[in-house]
Amino acid sequence: MTFAIKSLTLGAFATNAYLVADTETNKALLIDPVDSPEVIQAAAAEAGWRIEIMVATHAHLDHVLAADALKQKLQIPFIAHKDAPPLLREVPQQGQYFGLGRLPAPPEPDYLVDDGDIISLDSIELKCLYTPGHAPAHISLLMEKAGILFSGDTLFAGSIGRADLPGGDHALLMRSIFDRLMTLDDSVRVLPGHMGGTTIGHERRTNPFLLTYR
Repeated sequence: MTFAIKSLTLGAFATNAYLVADTETNKALLIDPVDSPEVIQAAAAEAGWRIEIMVATHAHLDHVLAADALKQKLQIPFIAHKDAPPLLREVPQQGQYFGLGRLPAPPEPDYLVDDGDIISLDSIELKCLYTPGHAPAHISLLMEKAGILFSGDTLFAGSIGRADLPGGDHALLMRSIFDRLMTLDDSVRVLPGHMGGTTIGHERRTNPFLLTYR
């Protein structure tokens, strides 16, 4: 398995987008089309990669703002959790909630996934882990063979996702973290939707939100 990952932090919420490429075929998968589609395209082009698929970890506006532009420009499929479409249609209202005005809705997903499904592109395989709590219809994406987890806004370095937005549920978020993520090996590298990376083991040992939860 030969792959490379490029991280881009974009938009008003400093959200991470990840390009994951098979370096033998130079085909890439985009995790979270967060914002600034031209920057995402330029980063892929600079690396010599062709974006073939994009997938959203969840339907909050800062994770999908570039989805429509990229779909129109590149003619690539958009993937989300099976319960995400109604939430994606609420992105314009989310924009108003955050004082950004009425934003356009992202496209309807071309494919819907559920817990345990595999999203694949050449040698790249992402296993969908259903991890709601920060948002309904949230998925984390696990590259099992490589030991890499794209955690979206479920787990951060030294923190966890907020649960005070519409549809958030703190108890459900903690169950997702303990039942789905803390069952992974300590060595699994975590690449979150905001801020820098970490590992499952480091968060298990040091994350104050996990150590103090009862």
